[in-house]
Amino acid sequence: MRPNGDALNAHTMRPRQHQLLARVAAAIAILVCLVDIASADQQRRTPSTSFEVPRGDLDNAEALANRLAALSPKVKCEEAKLLAECAYATVSQLRGQYRMFGTSIFNNFLVYHGFKKRGYCYQWAEDLLIALDSLKLTSLELHWGESYPGTWRENNCVVATAKGQPFNRGILLECWEHFGHLRWGPVVGDRDPYVENAAYGRFVRARAAQKTFGVNHPVALQTRSVAKGKNY
Repeated sequence: MRPNGDALNAHTMRPRQHQLLARVAAAIAILVCLVDIASADQQRRTPSTSFEVPRGDLDNAEALANRLAALSPKVKCEEAKLLAECAYATVSQLRGQYRMFGTSIFNNFLVYHGFKKRGYCYQWAEDLLIALDSLKLTSLELHWGESYPGTWRENNCVVATAKGQPFNRGILLECWEHFGHLRWGPVVGDRDPYVENAAYGRFVRARAAQKTFGVNHPVALQTRSVAKGKNY
């Protein structure tokens, strides 16, 4: 008995359907792989937006983010929030790494005599600048600030401005004076006369890129002649 035409058509269509389904499945698999690769590449390009801000600093981080966003209408709110949270999280980590003890000046004494490796004011500012630089912000800029440069009173900080704004319109971020707790506020009107040292900021970034570090910045209780190299 000969099969009818419908039966023949159904029989011949099954292999074609299987081939079509196999091709669709393969295309979907390739698309999923491409999406995964793109996602992984984006994660490598985009800094983590998750920072462990101490619970006691959450309100302060929010206030700092609001102040940074108010620098200019061009400042992206998400970048202001990112910078603020990164600053507080970084300073918290540095407190543990530096093992602060006594007073800030006493810690300089301990570093000077080799009992501790880091903890000078410029080292706080350097580590903070490098951490914030890694965010790759586009609407905010970071500057190196210093007060009383070249004297025993010298202190260093990071200053954040809206992109293209002058240094003196920025917000200073300082973490040595208050024993490893972030102090921030407008550069103008601060009790210390901070000025920009763009050359030293470039030096810190270049050295970080080369992953080479050394003692080369004279501060209070660090007056040995070998500790020179900063252009004032």
